[in-house]
Amino acid sequence: MEIFTTEDFEKDYSSLPKEIQKKAKRQENIFKNNPFYPSLRTEKLTPKSREAWSFRVDKKYRIIFRFLGENKIVFIAIGPHDWVYKINF
Repeated sequence: MEIFTTEDFEKDYSSLPKEIQKKAKRQENIFKNNPFYPSLRTEKLTPKSREAWSFRVDKKYRIIFRFLGENKIVFIAIGPHDWVYKINF
């Protein structure tokens, strides 16, 4: 699976604490092998027409992404649960 990132994602990621960055990398590796692995708690966000999804980094942090094709994903945002669900993307 090929994963792309937006500039906003990169900016958000670089401002995270190092421990959260490590967790995000571990979760990304799991995600690459199976985007719907149970511990990721992958879910489609509402409204469904946005075609945006999220998965869990840990109890507090989430990664927002979109499917671009069969084996292509773009990471849009990363941050605390409440914040990522409020942003417009």
